[in-house]
Amino acid sequence: MKRIFIIHGWDGFPEEGWFPWLKSELEKRDFAVFVPQLPKADEPRINNWVPALKELVGTPDEQTFFVGHSMGCQTIARYLEGLPENIKVGGVIFVAGFFKKLTNLEGDDVTQSVADEWLKTPINLEKVKSHLDKSIAIFSDNDPYVSLDNQEEYQNILGSKIVIEHEKGHFSGSTGTVELPIALDSILEISK
Repeated sequence: MKRIFIIHGWDGFPEEGWFPWLKSELEKRDFAVFVPQLPKADEPRINNWVPALKELVGTPDEQTFFVGHSMGCQTIARYLEGLPENIKVGGVIFVAGFFKKLTNLEGDDVTQSVADEWLKTPINLEKVKSHLDKSIAIFSDNDPYVSLDNQEEYQNILGSKIVIEHEKGHFSGSTGTVELPIALDSILEISK
């Protein structure tokens, strides 16, 4: 059975935005879908999130797929980076992912510390790519946090197909995104 892990972003939770809709749509198509709550979502740290994902997934294989939103994308990438050499997963959908920069963040020390940790901690994207044959990276042309130049690493190193949606903001539930058909279409495309 194909398994899909939907990984929320900073301050996210399983019932947020389009996650319940996507889970329901995928379950109708006989996927086993997991939407975990990662620890301390208000102050996400690599050393909390990546091990939590590793524990949730157990043993991944080519029937294992991921959908990440925002910081969830980096969490998935860092998880893949740590896999043993011979393991491949089925694919990943990255929604509003970033490696390069974040914009319009609050100016407090915790926010800056969290952002710096995820942006400045090295990640070997070639190693991530070695575990991943198929990926699609979805961006919005008016995302206030993730600018379009973040697509470079996805396209040039991970080999992701790039999709740019028009005026979808950060694809957040808080701004009204409760369905995301492009994410569903993308999963169906890479999981054939």
